[in-house]
Amino acid sequence: MTNLMNASLLRGQGDVALGTVPVPTLEDDQVLVQVAAVGVCGSDVHYYQHGRIGPYVVEHPLVLGHELSGRITAVGSKVDPGRIGQRVAVEPQRPCRVCAQCKAGRYNLCPDIEFFATPPIDGAFCEFVAIQTDFAHAIPDSISDEAAALIEPLSVGIWACKRADVGPGSSVLIAGAGPIGVIMAQTARAFGATRIYITDVADDRRAFALEHGATDALDPRVDSVEGLEVDAFIDASGVAVAVQSGILAVRPGGRAILVGMGNDNVELPVSWIQNREIWLSGVFRYTNTWPLGIKLVESGAVDLDVLVTGKFALADAEEALNAGRQPGQLKVIVYPGQ
Repeated sequence: MTNLMNASLLRGQGDVALGTVPVPTLEDDQVLVQVAAVGVCGSDVHYYQHGRIGPYVVEHPLVLGHELSGRITAVGSKVDPGRIGQRVAVEPQRPCRVCAQCKAGRYNLCPDIEFFATPPIDGAFCEFVAIQTDFAHAIPDSISDEAAALIEPLSVGIWACKRADVGPGSSVLIAGAGPIGVIMAQTARAFGATRIYITDVADDRRAFALEHGATDALDPRVDSVEGLEVDAFIDASGVAVAVQSGILAVRPGGRAILVGMGNDNVELPVSWIQNREIWLSGVFRYTNTWPLGIKLVESGAVDLDVLVTGKFALADAEEALNAGRQPGQLKVIVYPGQ
């Protein structure tokens, strides 16, 4: 293997090109993963279209992609060589492990965390990545490369459902029937929820959600959710009116969880939240979710392969980033080895 590899580089707003970068040099606790499949996330598209997300600005060429799977091809000096050859789903982050948040078990909130495809940290639209060995999670042969890559967005669903306290017999309202919304519906079902409402303005997405997790699909243009009295509301849309109406659908003592990214500031029904003692929280990535995610996919409780609607070679990464604008697209996969 040479010390250079192919990579898709975001050089600036709307500017993606294929280039070469050095193969990562391993630290003693890391493994080198040959990337098999990478899912395109909304954050990748946002960086491509706008060159930034909040305080994170693309100032130098950046490798996008943080939903990935692959195979271990080399290991650091402190890693068992027996790991070479293992297929893995990669948890794409590196917390410091020593700060107060990490020590409290909230490593997703580590102030010094390094997260793939978040400037200045490169992601996985490339042939190889390096990751700490305990964040390269072994997967069984029954899980496809695509599904293994999508355990990353599944982890968002797991973390949101945990924070929403979803359990056997729960009723849940989900706003947005895109990939994350459908994953949320499947996860809620796997957690034991028996009534899962999902809202979306797109007819095809509502129909798809009904086939893959939701029990009820509502069109927010004509169907009101107020008064549903659900145990939990999870927003996967980022749309202000969906957040507002969703909170009004929560029973007293229920939970409202904000996952979708929209405007920085949204007007909320504060008196409703106060008078009903609704527990309101955001979601920022995840913590310790891959083991459960792998089990949910392996058991068939969650079907991630059904979400894949587009497949692209690394040289066509820019086309993959634009594919989400096409009707019927849910999850797009990039294959760095092609």
